Amino acid sequence: MTSSSTISRSTSSRDGKAKEPCLRVIPLGGLHEIGKNTCVFEYGDEIMMVDAGLAFPSDGMHGVNVVMPDTSYLRENQKRIRGMIVTHGHEDHIGGIPHHLKHFNIPVIYGPRLAMSMLQGKMEEAGVTDRTTIQTVSPRDVVKVGQHFSVEFIRNTHSMADSFSLAITTPVGSVIFTGDFKFDHTPVDGENFDMARLAHHGEQGVLCLFSDSTNAEVPGFCPPERSVFPALDRHIAQAEGRVIITTFASSIHRVSMILELALKNGRKVGLLGRSMLNVIAKARELGYMRAPDDLFVPIKQIRDMPDRETLLLMTGSQGEPLAALSRISRGEHQHVQVKNSDTIIFSASPIPGNTISVVNTIDRLMMLGAKVVYGKGEGIHVSGHGFQEDHKLMLALTKPKFFVPVHGEHRMLICHSKTAQSMGVASDNILILDNGDVVQLSADSISKGDSVKAGIELLDASRNGIVDARVLKERQQLAEDGVVTVLAAISTDGVMVAPPRVNLRGVVTAADPRKMSLWTEREISWVLENRWKQFSRQTDGKAPEVDWMGLQREVEVGLGRRMRRELQVEPLLLCLVQPAPGGTPAYKGMADAEPEDRSVTRIRGDRDLASNGRRTPAAAPVKVAAAVSATSTTKTVADQANDQTQSEPESAEVPSGRTRRRRSAAA
Repeated sequence: MTSSSTISRSTSSRDGKAKEPCLRVIPLGGLHEIGKNTCVFEYGDEIMMVDAGLAFPSDGMHGVNVVMPDTSYLRENQKRIRGMIVTHGHEDHIGGIPHHLKHFNIPVIYGPRLAMSMLQGKMEEAGVTDRTTIQTVSPRDVVKVGQHFSVEFIRNTHSMADSFSLAITTPVGSVIFTGDFKFDHTPVDGENFDMARLAHHGEQGVLCLFSDSTNAEVPGFCPPERSVFPALDRHIAQAEGRVIITTFASSIHRVSMILELALKNGRKVGLLGRSMLNVIAKARELGYMRAPDDLFVPIKQIRDMPDRETLLLMTGSQGEPLAALSRISRGEHQHVQVKNSDTIIFSASPIPGNTISVVNTIDRLMMLGAKVVYGKGEGIHVSGHGFQEDHKLMLALTKPKFFVPVHGEHRMLICHSKTAQSMGVASDNILILDNGDVVQLSADSISKGDSVKAGIELLDASRNGIVDARVLKERQQLAEDGVVTVLAAISTDGVMVAPPRVNLRGVVTAADPRKMSLWTEREISWVLENRWKQFSRQTDGKAPEVDWMGLQREVEVGLGRRMRRELQVEPLLLCLVQPAPGGTPAYKGMADAEPEDRSVTRIRGDRDLASNGRRTPAAAPVKVAAAVSATSTTKTVADQANDQTQSEPESAEVPSGRTRRRRSAAA
């Protein structure tokens, strides 16, 4: 077990704050999770960012399109930002940059040609191209960021082409930041991992290694990307009808092999999915992917070709609801419908959190009659992240004094730390971090400093609107328990002048509408009798000033408590009060005809007083959205009161043993 507490040396104080200038490294995303990798390097008054990615929402994040790290710390210190380094072009490393540029400038961004080309398109779409300058780099290039950071780009191998590890020279020593990597000795593009440069820095002395931990639990070496070629070739060759393949659009090497196999097996390729079209266009433009133009056929024309000569390459490997394959599985795609003769290949594995969506998509495709090829046993997918032996090789080459595992869930970080210990790194020289933790590095010490604010920002489909915690809670309530709307007509002298109207949407309950109306009427009457003075203030010779919003909240709290107690549901409550002029005739309805016996009497402060005299805390108030209509309804409200006072009261069902207490609806 590694130590996650402050680690002291001669230059560290007991509270973890260094006595001399130190390098501060602050991960804002990517720890205890998969995705939104974002890291900050800080020395003196200068900040350098490394990557800025996004993640995708979980099932409970209704209406959320993407998840971003909370960058409050960067916004507060934006004048200190000197630049950004990008390791490669995956969405979990560059997807957040356009969003961040809307809130703060980044003077310059350095990164690989492919990643920068993809980023340029994203920035143009977001309208932020004027907020930064993009500079492309090549293997072994060295760039200077500010006065204190010198960064060398070291070619590595990953599932995406043009990927780099970083050697960062700082005033306190050299730091290796691996980015996403595995050691692939037979890369598809012929670009080998530059292990010689890693070894060089290891011989010179590496102060600290920050290393990718995604597959830290898996023993052995990660298989090379080329190892999936035979299995894909076999499935494509044996297919009697169309071949449909889904994979990550950004997996350039995988897509290149699929295009090569389509050409080999005499199949024309149709592309589906915006990201697939964009990435292939960029990769071909920059020379990372080679395929003849006549290999590709527009999707509208490929429908007229023989199935045996067709291959469809599309997005949707993660079961994303709006991705091409997901829409095809639901029969919602305009141009493609599943046939019994189709062979559908999932050349990807589910990202943690997406498994249910993926298997549901597979089930739907099978029910439509297609042959679906998926799973580890088929040999059609390998990871782009190294296994335990890859991690050991990285540690052996760099020989770090200190070690910090990054990019992974907590159990992965723990496993990676144990691997580092097996390679000779002392347990006291290892830190296990969470997002927002601060690593303080000096020439002979590593410690934790005071954490900074970290968390998540949820963006809707526009990628402009922030979905805050209140909105997300309300959406969750809508999804789980539905919504109840209440329309109440109340005069300015505190009288209910018409029966409340109650509407339920998505609420599962055995209570009939008349009972719900009765409960609502009682709650409103109780609030008017016992709380009206808190919300109404008399003015000299004028109509009273009424806090209608406060009145609505009080009704909502009471009704929410009632529904939790009686129905065991907690819907979203939306209360609307229609003010009526003072002197409007009072409505005398069901609450007067059927007074409720209660064993619980409310007291001030939203607490309940039980029959034995003990106070018991009330349940948490329901989150509400309230509005007030300022329209005067003198005639309408009076007419409603006259129409409905003739309705017969229902016999209310109340628990036995409650104390009888009459309440009048009139003020």
